[in-house]
Amino acid sequence: MFYAPLLDAWCVTRREDMVAVLRDDPNFSARDHNPRPAVALPEDVSRMLRTWRGADALAVGSLDPPEHTRIREVLNVGFTPARVREFEPTIRAVATDLVERVAVAEEFDFITEFAVPYSLEVIGRRLGIPDGYLDRCRTWSEQRIELMMLRGDADLDRLREYARGLMDFGAFARSLVQERLASPQDDLISELLHEGKAGRTLTADEASVMIPTLIFAGHMTCAEALGTILFQQFQAPGGWAKVADGTIATRDLVEEGLRFDSPLAGMYRTAVNDVVVGDVHLAAGSRLLLLYGAAGRGSQSSACPAAFSPGSGSASHLAFGHGIHFCLGAGFARSELEIAIQALATRMPGLTLAPGRLPRHRPVFPLRALTELRVRQR
Repeated sequence: MFYAPLLDAWCVTRREDMVAVLRDDPNFSARDHNPRPAVALPEDVSRMLRTWRGADALAVGSLDPPEHTRIREVLNVGFTPARVREFEPTIRAVATDLVERVAVAEEFDFITEFAVPYSLEVIGRRLGIPDGYLDRCRTWSEQRIELMMLRGDADLDRLREYARGLMDFGAFARSLVQERLASPQDDLISELLHEGKAGRTLTADEASVMIPTLIFAGHMTCAEALGTILFQQFQAPGGWAKVADGTIATRDLVEEGLRFDSPLAGMYRTAVNDVVVGDVHLAAGSRLLLLYGAAGRGSQSSACPAAFSPGSGSASHLAFGHGIHFCLGAGFARSELEIAIQALATRMPGLTLAPGRLPRHRPVFPLRALTELRVRQR
C-alpha cells in the first residue's frame, strides 16, 4: 500500500488486501467508488453531473447494504446462467453479422469497427434499446467519462455540452422505462419492471437510474477487454494462429486476458471507521483505490504472472471485482467475449497486427482501453 497525493487515495495492490476490503462492507463504503475530476468543474456542470440520473439517485454500484441487497436481488435475475444461455444465439448472430461486414477489408481498426459496435449492439439487444439510439448511448457514455475523469484544463463550452448530454441520457432512460411500464417487451428493462424475483421488481425511478449504468458498463468494458485480449495474443508466441487452430482454448484466452490486462485498473472504497488494511492504519474517511489490475500480477495469480500465457496455469484475477459488488454481468461478459473471439477466429484465421503505428491507449484512469488497434488479414 502507498498513498498517492495526485489521487488523494491509498493505493492497494495486494490481492489478499483487496479481497479483505471488498468482504468488509460494514467498514468500507462503495458510495464514492467512481473517480473524481481532478480539476474543479463549473457549478452548473457539477450540478448536472450530480443530478442527471435524478435527485440523490445512485446506481447499484454506489449503494451499500441494505439498499444494495434489495436492488441487486432484482438485477441478478436478468443475468442468471440460464438467462445468459437463452440469449447466446442473439449474441452469436450479432458477432457473425459484424464479422462478415469487417472481413471484406484487408485492414481495419478493430476497436471502432468491431469491438465497440459489437458490444454496444449486444447490450442494446439485451436491454431493449432501440437501434436508432445506440450511437447516442455511446456518445453519452463517452461524455460521462470525460466529465468524471477530467484531468486538465478543458473548454467550458464543451464541458457544458457533455453535461447537457448526460441530462439527455437520464431523460432517455426515464422515457424508456415509461414505455416499458405501459407496454412490456421481451427485454431486460421489462423484466426488471414486471418479472422480479419472488414478485420483487424495481420502481420506475430505480430502473431509470440503472439503465445508463447497464449501457455504460455493458459495452465499454467488453469493448476494452476485446481490444486488449487480441493485442496481447497478437504479440504472444504463435500469435492469432494458435487461437484459430484451437491450440489455445477460447475460455483460457479470455481469462488470461482479463488477468493480464484488466479493462478496469481499479475502483475506490471509503473507510467508514478507523481501520487497518495490511499493516497500515487508516482513519475514517480515508479513500482507497483497489488496483484490480495489480491483483492479476501477484505471485499467486498465475504460473508466470509477468507473462501473457493462456492456459499455462491459474488465471486468478479481480477483473470483475469481488464480494457483494462482484460484476452482476460477469457470466454475460465472458460469454460475449468468447463468442466474439470464436467468430473472429473462424472467419479470419490469419488476423494479425497491421504494420506501422502502434496501438494507442485512452489517456484516462482507471480505465485501461485501446482507442485504436489496426489489424489486417494475411
